[in-house]
Amino acid sequence: MSATHTIKHVASALARQTLQDSRLTHPVAAVRPIRLLPWLHVVKVGGRFMDRGAEAILPLVDEIRRILPEHRLLILTGAGIRARHLYSVGLDLGLPVGSLAPLAASEAGQNGHILAALLAPEGVSYIEHPTIANQLALHLSATRAVVGSAFPPYHHHEFPGSRLPHHRADTGAFLVADALGAASLTIVEDVDGVYTADPQANDAAQLLPQISAAELLAQDGPLPVDRAMLEVMAHARHLQQVQVVNGLVPGRLTAALRGEHVGTRIGTGATPR
Repeated sequence: MSATHTIKHVASALARQTLQDSRLTHPVAAVRPIRLLPWLHVVKVGGRFMDRGAEAILPLVDEIRRILPEHRLLILTGAGIRARHLYSVGLDLGLPVGSLAPLAASEAGQNGHILAALLAPEGVSYIEHPTIANQLALHLSATRAVVGSAFPPYHHHEFPGSRLPHHRADTGAFLVADALGAASLTIVEDVDGVYTADPQANDAAQLLPQISAAELLAQDGPLPVDRAMLEVMAHARHLQQVQVVNGLVPGRLTAALRGEHVGTRIGTGATPR
Protein backbone atom coordinates (compact mmCIF):
# COMPACT_ATOMS: atom_id res chain seq x y z
CA MET A 1 0.00 0.00 0.00
CA SER A 2 1.46 3.32 -1.00
CA ALA A 3 1.24 6.30 1.32
CA THR A 4 -0.41 9.45 0.08
CA HIS A 5 1.50 12.62 0.87
CA THR A 6 -0.75 15.02 -0.97
CA ILE A 7 -1.67 18.10 1.08
CA LYS A 8 -5.42 18.61 1.20
CA HIS A 9 -7.07 22.03 1.51
CA VAL A 10 -10.63 22.96 2.40
CA ALA A 11 -12.18 24.85 -0.49
CA SER A 12 -12.91 28.37 0.71
CA ALA A 13 -12.62 31.84 -0.73
CA LEU A 14 -11.04 32.94 2.54
CA ALA A 15 -8.53 30.10 2.82
CA ARG A 16 -4.90 31.18 2.93
CA GLN A 17 -5.90 34.80 2.23
CA THR A 18 -5.70 37.94 4.33
CA LEU A 19 -8.96 39.00 5.96
CA GLN A 20 -7.98 42.61 5.31
CA ASP A 21 -8.87 42.21 1.63
CA SER A 22 -12.36 43.71 1.31
CA ARG A 23 -12.85 42.06 -2.09
CA LEU A 24 -12.69 38.67 -0.40
CA THR A 25 -14.57 39.48 2.80
CA HIS A 26 -17.44 41.52 1.32
CA PRO A 27 -19.44 38.54 -0.04
CA VAL A 28 -19.35 37.06 3.47
CA ALA A 29 -19.49 40.18 5.64
CA ALA A 30 -22.35 41.68 3.64
CA VAL A 31 -24.67 38.76 4.35
CA ARG A 32 -27.17 39.36 7.13
CA PRO A 33 -26.62 36.82 9.93
CA ILE A 34 -29.47 34.79 11.40
CA ARG A 35 -31.32 36.05 14.45
CA LEU A 36 -30.30 33.93 17.41
CA LEU A 37 -33.01 35.12 19.81
CA PRO A 38 -35.68 36.91 17.74
CA TRP A 39 -38.17 36.73 20.62
CA LEU A 40 -35.88 38.56 23.04
CA HIS A 41 -36.52 42.14 24.17
CA VAL A 42 -33.54 44.00 25.64
CA VAL A 43 -34.20 46.72 28.23
CA LYS A 44 -31.37 48.97 29.33
CA VAL A 45 -32.01 50.84 32.60
CA GLY A 46 -29.87 53.94 32.88
CA GLY A 47 -27.59 54.60 35.81
CA ARG A 48 -29.07 58.05 36.31
CA PHE A 49 -32.48 56.41 36.66
CA MET A 50 -31.09 54.01 39.28
CA ASP A 51 -29.57 56.96 41.16
CA ARG A 52 -33.09 58.13 41.98
CA GLY A 53 -33.47 55.28 44.46
CA ALA A 54 -36.58 53.52 45.69
CA GLU A 55 -38.99 56.22 44.50
CA ALA A 56 -38.08 55.43 40.88
CA ILE A 57 -36.87 51.83 41.06
CA LEU A 58 -39.73 50.15 42.92
CA PRO A 59 -42.51 51.30 40.53
CA LEU A 60 -40.39 50.21 37.56
CA VAL A 61 -39.82 46.81 39.17
CA ASP A 62 -43.58 46.45 39.67
CA GLU A 63 -44.15 47.31 36.00
CA ILE A 64 -41.56 44.77 34.88
CA ARG A 65 -43.17 42.17 37.12
CA ARG A 66 -46.55 42.75 35.45
CA ILE A 67 -45.20 42.46 31.89
CA LEU A 68 -43.10 39.34 32.42
CA PRO A 69 -45.89 37.02 31.15
CA GLU A 70 -45.84 38.91 27.82
CA HIS A 71 -42.12 39.02 27.07
CA ARG A 72 -38.80 37.41 27.71
CA LEU A 73 -36.38 40.11 28.76
CA LEU A 74 -32.67 40.76 29.05
CA ILE A 75 -32.46 43.68 31.47
CA LEU A 76 -29.13 45.51 31.41
CA THR A 77 -28.10 48.25 33.84
CA GLY A 78 -25.84 51.25 33.42
CA ALA A 79 -23.52 53.05 35.82
CA GLY A 80 -24.64 56.14 37.71
CA ILE A 81 -23.21 58.81 39.95
CA ARG A 82 -20.89 56.43 41.77
CA ALA A 83 -19.09 55.72 38.50
CA ARG A 84 -18.70 59.44 37.89
CA HIS A 85 -17.12 59.81 41.31
CA LEU A 86 -14.89 56.86 40.46
CA TYR A 87 -13.84 58.54 37.20
CA SER A 88 -12.95 61.70 39.12
CA VAL A 89 -10.78 59.87 41.63
CA GLY A 90 -9.20 57.66 38.96
CA LEU A 91 -8.33 60.62 36.75
CA ASP A 92 -6.77 62.43 39.73
CA LEU A 93 -4.62 59.35 40.30
CA GLY A 94 -3.64 59.22 36.64
CA LEU A 95 -5.16 55.80 35.96
CA PRO A 96 -5.33 54.80 32.28
CA VAL A 97 -8.65 54.41 30.53
CA GLY A 98 -8.22 50.62 30.51
CA SER A 99 -8.24 50.66 34.31
CA LEU A 100 -11.20 53.02 34.60
CA ALA A 101 -13.44 50.92 32.33
CA PRO A 102 -13.69 47.78 34.51
CA LEU A 103 -14.10 49.88 37.65
CA ALA A 104 -17.06 51.71 36.16
CA ALA A 105 -18.45 48.44 34.84
CA SER A 106 -18.46 47.04 38.38
CA GLU A 107 -20.79 49.86 39.44
CA ALA A 108 -23.15 49.03 36.57
CA GLY A 109 -23.11 45.47 37.84
CA GLN A 110 -24.05 46.63 41.33
CA ASN A 111 -27.15 48.31 39.88
CA GLY A 112 -27.94 45.05 38.13
CA HIS A 113 -27.71 43.09 41.36
CA ILE A 114 -30.19 45.53 42.92
CA LEU A 115 -32.77 44.95 40.18
CA ALA A 116 -32.22 41.20 40.19
CA ALA A 117 -32.69 41.03 43.97
CA LEU A 118 -35.97 42.94 43.75
CA LEU A 119 -37.20 40.62 40.97
CA ALA A 120 -35.95 37.44 42.66
CA PRO A 121 -39.46 36.28 43.67
CA GLU A 122 -40.22 36.01 39.93
CA GLY A 123 -37.20 33.78 39.37
CA VAL A 124 -35.04 36.58 37.95
CA SER A 125 -31.31 36.47 38.68
CA TYR A 126 -28.15 38.37 37.78
CA ILE A 127 -25.76 36.74 35.31
CA GLU A 128 -22.28 37.78 34.18
CA HIS A 129 -21.10 38.52 30.65
CA PRO A 130 -19.79 35.00 29.85
CA THR A 131 -23.16 33.53 30.82
CA ILE A 132 -25.01 36.06 28.66
CA ALA A 133 -22.77 35.12 25.76
CA ASN A 134 -23.01 31.35 26.17
CA GLN A 135 -26.07 30.37 28.20
CA LEU A 136 -28.66 33.13 27.85
CA ALA A 137 -31.12 30.94 25.95
CA LEU A 138 -30.88 28.29 28.65
CA HIS A 139 -31.65 30.78 31.43
CA LEU A 140 -34.56 32.29 29.51
CA SER A 141 -36.06 28.86 28.98
CA ALA A 142 -36.30 28.59 32.76
CA THR A 143 -37.41 32.14 33.58
CA ARG A 144 -38.92 35.14 31.83
CA ALA A 145 -36.06 37.57 32.43
CA VAL A 146 -32.45 37.86 33.52
CA VAL A 147 -30.37 40.88 34.54
CA GLY A 148 -26.81 41.79 33.58
CA SER A 149 -24.41 44.71 33.27
CA ALA A 150 -24.80 46.87 30.17
CA PHE A 151 -21.11 47.76 30.12
CA PRO A 152 -19.34 45.93 27.28
CA PRO A 153 -16.38 43.87 28.52
CA TYR A 154 -13.68 45.89 26.76
CA HIS A 155 -12.11 46.58 30.15
CA HIS A 156 -8.31 46.73 29.81
CA HIS A 157 -8.69 46.55 26.02
CA GLU A 158 -10.66 49.82 25.96
CA PHE A 159 -9.60 52.22 23.20
CA PRO A 160 -6.81 54.54 24.46
CA GLY A 161 -7.92 57.59 22.45
CA SER A 162 -9.86 59.08 25.37
CA ARG A 163 -9.27 59.54 29.07
CA LEU A 164 -12.76 58.18 29.75
CA PRO A 165 -14.05 54.82 28.45
CA HIS A 166 -15.47 55.26 24.96
CA HIS A 167 -17.69 52.17 25.12
CA ARG A 168 -20.17 52.47 27.95
CA ALA A 169 -23.57 51.07 28.88
CA ASP A 170 -25.66 52.26 25.91
CA THR A 171 -23.08 50.87 23.51
CA GLY A 172 -22.90 47.55 25.31
CA ALA A 173 -26.68 47.15 25.34
CA PHE A 174 -26.91 47.89 21.62
CA LEU A 175 -24.08 45.52 20.68
CA VAL A 176 -25.66 42.66 22.63
CA ALA A 177 -29.18 43.30 21.31
CA ASP A 178 -28.05 43.48 17.69
CA ALA A 179 -25.70 40.51 17.96
CA LEU A 180 -28.50 38.33 19.34
CA GLY A 181 -31.00 39.55 16.77
CA ALA A 182 -33.32 40.80 19.50
CA ALA A 183 -36.78 42.09 18.70
CA SER A 184 -36.14 45.47 20.31
CA LEU A 185 -33.90 47.59 22.50
CA THR A 186 -35.55 50.04 24.90
CA ILE A 187 -33.47 52.50 26.91
CA VAL A 188 -35.13 53.56 30.16
CA GLU A 189 -34.11 56.98 31.44
CA ASP A 190 -35.56 59.70 33.68
CA VAL A 191 -36.59 61.97 30.78
CA ASP A 192 -39.23 61.58 28.07
CA GLY A 193 -36.65 60.98 25.35
CA VAL A 194 -34.07 62.92 23.35
CA TYR A 195 -34.33 66.72 23.32
CA THR A 196 -32.88 69.50 21.21
CA ALA A 197 -30.94 70.53 24.34
CA ASP A 198 -30.55 69.41 27.94
CA PRO A 199 -34.11 69.75 29.33
CA GLN A 200 -32.80 70.10 32.87
CA ALA A 201 -30.68 73.12 31.91
CA ASN A 202 -32.75 74.66 29.11
CA ASP A 203 -36.49 75.25 29.45
CA ALA A 204 -36.74 75.81 25.69
CA ALA A 205 -35.55 72.29 24.90
CA GLN A 206 -37.99 70.40 22.66
CA LEU A 207 -38.61 66.65 22.58
CA LEU A 208 -37.59 64.89 19.37
CA PRO A 209 -40.04 62.04 18.67
CA GLN A 210 -37.83 60.67 15.88
CA ILE A 211 -34.22 61.21 14.85
CA SER A 212 -31.53 59.21 13.11
CA ALA A 213 -28.28 58.20 14.75
CA ALA A 214 -26.36 60.16 12.10
CA GLU A 215 -28.37 63.34 12.77
CA LEU A 216 -27.91 63.02 16.51
CA LEU A 217 -24.20 62.34 16.11
CA ALA A 218 -23.82 65.55 14.09
CA GLN A 219 -25.23 67.70 16.88
CA ASP A 220 -22.89 69.80 18.98
CA GLY A 221 -22.70 69.58 22.74
CA PRO A 222 -23.43 66.71 25.10
CA LEU A 223 -25.44 63.77 23.84
CA PRO A 224 -28.16 61.93 25.79
CA VAL A 225 -26.70 58.55 24.80
CA ASP A 226 -23.18 57.22 24.28
CA ARG A 227 -21.52 58.65 21.18
CA ALA A 228 -20.02 55.24 20.52
CA MET A 229 -23.50 53.70 20.35
CA LEU A 230 -24.51 56.16 17.65
CA GLU A 231 -21.35 55.29 15.73
CA VAL A 232 -21.96 51.53 15.77
CA MET A 233 -25.67 51.87 14.97
CA ALA A 234 -24.79 52.52 11.33
CA HIS A 235 -23.40 48.98 11.15
CA ALA A 236 -26.41 47.24 12.72
CA ARG A 237 -27.38 43.92 11.17
CA HIS A 238 -30.81 43.55 12.80
CA LEU A 239 -32.02 46.51 14.85
CA GLN A 240 -33.63 49.30 12.87
CA GLN A 241 -34.22 51.59 15.82
CA VAL A 242 -33.78 52.15 19.54
CA GLN A 243 -36.43 53.79 21.69
CA VAL A 244 -35.60 56.01 24.68
CA VAL A 245 -38.47 56.22 27.17
CA ASN A 246 -39.18 57.79 30.56
CA GLY A 247 -39.25 55.07 33.21
CA LEU A 248 -40.69 57.51 35.75
CA VAL A 249 -44.00 57.54 33.87
CA PRO A 250 -46.02 54.39 34.65
CA GLY A 251 -46.79 52.30 31.60
CA ARG A 252 -44.18 53.79 29.25
CA LEU A 253 -41.95 50.71 29.27
CA THR A 254 -44.96 48.42 28.81
CA ALA A 255 -46.14 50.43 25.82
CA ALA A 256 -42.67 50.49 24.26
CA LEU A 257 -42.31 46.72 24.55
CA ARG A 258 -45.69 46.38 22.81
CA GLY A 259 -44.32 48.38 19.89
CA GLU A 260 -45.92 51.73 20.69
CA HIS A 261 -44.15 55.05 20.05
CA VAL A 262 -43.95 56.60 23.53
CA GLY A 263 -40.52 58.25 23.59
CA THR A 264 -37.80 59.07 21.09
CA ARG A 265 -37.01 56.57 18.37
CA ILE A 266 -33.43 56.72 17.15
CA GLY A 267 -33.08 55.10 13.73
CA THR A 268 -29.97 53.11 13.01
CA GLY A 269 -29.85 54.05 9.36
CA ALA A 270 -28.64 50.53 8.56
CA THR A 271 -30.04 48.81 5.48
CA PRO A 272 -31.45 45.35 6.19
CA ARG A 273 -30.10 42.62 3.93
